[in-house]
Amino acid sequence: MVEEFQFPFEKLEVWRLAVDFADYVLNILDSFPPNKYSRVVCQMEAAVTSIPQNIAEGKGRQYRKEFIQYLYIAEGSLFEVLTLAKILKRRKLIREEESTEIRNRAEIIDRKLHGLINSLRSR
Repeated sequence: MVEEFQFPFEKLEVWRLAVDFADYVLNILDSFPPNKYSRVVCQMEAAVTSIPQNIAEGKGRQYRKEFIQYLYIAEGSLFEVLTLAKILKRRKLIREEESTEIRNRAEIIDRKLHGLINSLRSR
């Protein structure tokens, strides 16, 4: 069997974690009643999918400094997801265990982003 080609960004663990994170959050949002907090849901969808998108886009840039900038943008989107999750939890739209899982996954992604940034800076 022929192994599938991998793009450079697909080899990054942080990108794979971010895709899994987006899938997890989108599954939670799918359970929301239609038209309930639709603007917040749209913002959350945009922010959570922006994380892996910015990692991928940054990996495709020519210069390391640009890649680092995109990783910081991904981190900003991660923080946006955390803020929206807090709001949705207060509105009792996400359960305690979902909120905890979002925070736990976000913490891992944030650490991986900073590890990659530090690695890129030290080269």
